Amino acid sequence: MFDSQVRRLKDKLYQPLAKRLSKAPPASITILALITGLICAYLAAIGSVIPSLIMWLLSRVLDGFDGLVARLHGKQSDFGGYFDTVLDFVIYAAVPIGLVISQPTSTNYLFLTIMLASFYINTASWMYLAAILEKRAMRAENTQTTITVPSGLIGGTETISIYCVFLLFPTAIPILFGIFTALVFVTILQRLLWAWKHIR
Repeated sequence: MFDSQVRRLKDKLYQPLAKRLSKAPPASITILALITGLICAYLAAIGSVIPSLIMWLLSRVLDGFDGLVARLHGKQSDFGGYFDTVLDFVIYAAVPIGLVISQPTSTNYLFLTIMLASFYINTASWMYLAAILEKRAMRAENTQTTITVPSGLIGGTETISIYCVFLLFPTAIPILFGIFTALVFVTILQRLLWAWKHIR
């Protein structure tokens, strides 16, 4: 929901350092984001709350650098955007799994399953829609992302923030996962309605 505004602010803050990284392959930053994200998941799995939160935030900061470095130094590519998205999905699945490993109750596993199922449906709701928009040449102007996707209630900014809450309050996993799942389904409905209006 706030991705566009946050992206502009983030790019302004990151730009001085990103300009110095002209020799850094953007994919290497993407891989560092993956590694720190997986370390976050491991720390969550062993119940290390603050270190897991720190690694989560570091992972997301690195994730914000790769695209900016690519744009500033003429290294953008469709593969880079695709690679970044795939690795992001690995992290977004690994962290909640790590949290449940730290507290392996049947209730926690149930809510994890439901939440990951909502991610699966949400992915279909925006990836296939993005492909249709590209097919119809309905790409948004001045977009800084590889593909065009109509925004919804839950985007990258909201997900990062909510994962911080997950990591800080692991004992409240069923409630937090349940709330997030409901918000994801609202986002899916928003995109379906947008698609009904614009691409019938």
